[in-house]
Amino acid sequence: MTIANNMIVALDIGTSKVVCLVGEVTPGGDIEIVGFSSQPSQGLKRGVVVNIESTVGSIQRAVEEAELMAGCKIHSVTVGIAGSHINSLNSHGIVAVRDREVNEYDLERVIDAARAVAIPADQKILHILPQEYLIDNQEGIKEPLGMSGVRLEAKVHLVTGSINSVQNIEKCIRRCGLEVDAVVLEQLASSQAVLTDDERDLGVCMVDIGGGTTDIAIYTHGAIRHTAVIPIAGDQVTNDIAMALRTPTVNAEQLKIKYACALAQLTRADEVIKVPSVGDRPARDLSRQALAEVVEPRYEELFNLIQAEIRRSGFEDLIAGGIVLTGGTSKMEGAVELAEEIFHMPVRLSKPQGVRGMEDLLGNSIYATAIGLLHYARQSIGAVEQEPLAARRQQPVEERSSFQFPDMFGRMKAWLQGNF
Repeated sequence: MTIANNMIVALDIGTSKVVCLVGEVTPGGDIEIVGFSSQPSQGLKRGVVVNIESTVGSIQRAVEEAELMAGCKIHSVTVGIAGSHINSLNSHGIVAVRDREVNEYDLERVIDAARAVAIPADQKILHILPQEYLIDNQEGIKEPLGMSGVRLEAKVHLVTGSINSVQNIEKCIRRCGLEVDAVVLEQLASSQAVLTDDERDLGVCMVDIGGGTTDIAIYTHGAIRHTAVIPIAGDQVTNDIAMALRTPTVNAEQLKIKYACALAQLTRADEVIKVPSVGDRPARDLSRQALAEVVEPRYEELFNLIQAEIRRSGFEDLIAGGIVLTGGTSKMEGAVELAEEIFHMPVRLSKPQGVRGMEDLLGNSIYATAIGLLHYARQSIGAVEQEPLAARRQQPVEERSSFQFPDMFGRMKAWLQGNF
């Protein structure tokens, strides 16, 4: 699929960083990390490519460093996508079971029926995610294959994205000499790395707060029910600090990471920090509490927007598992406590699971999306490996058509000679 049949590569192109992970799938199905790189991201804004050259440079640096660590050449990657252009909806399809027993063809037909919905011309379907099947009104069926019945229904979750945004990401990757195995919605990937099966069954909302976007995924009864993207995240917090404290953006980012707190009551007024000034002016002393008073309103606004989105989805009363926070911006001190005050339900900070190697480094929520992309790539190995077989089956058709050109030109020549 990528480097070898048992090697997979994840590329998380975020607003603040580009992460490349190379994993080896062991005979037991586990993922062993053999290559890793994280580089500053340039050329993206709120999850969308705004400068192709800068994005290509960031990807190239991350891939080359991961290749060096893994000791191999990367040919293709599984990449994540985010941004406010992402939309989602739940759909429903119904077909008659042809032979009174559900087979693969029936499943394909019912999924095709469910995907037959009107979407804008500038959007394409990224994912068709089955939620559950119904056979003759029997609900809650996860694996209908081989079951007897007359009518098959499917409830699915459709995720769509801007065609241009997807093409721009693919173009940047191909400019680096790489192929794209799959484009995966980032919150789906993150969910693979941070949610447990129990949480999905009980009902849970995963919130991935990155640099440019906040991605939401809601699960109930083991299936995804709602996805959304909010274009407010860590970059807005950094901008608030830069504007309020009159400090360069680079220094504001460092202050946010080292000293900021999302809940002012957790800080003390006698904690003093140094704030660099703009130009040649000397640095100023400021209380850490004053910094927290700048940050807290932005986090409060973000959590209120998330809560409004959960209510709009209609699943607020069904997520007994609470909220799972992930992403770099969720790591700030006080974020979990503030979230619990606003959501009035349990909130936990996630830790990515399911890979071996570099646990000390990768057991950090900022790498949840990249690790989730590896999980997604592992599941997709079988489907991707079948593509060359399909191409070979089509080859004779292409050969027959190519031999038709000389004959066609010969007939045109004969017609011209006979008429002129």
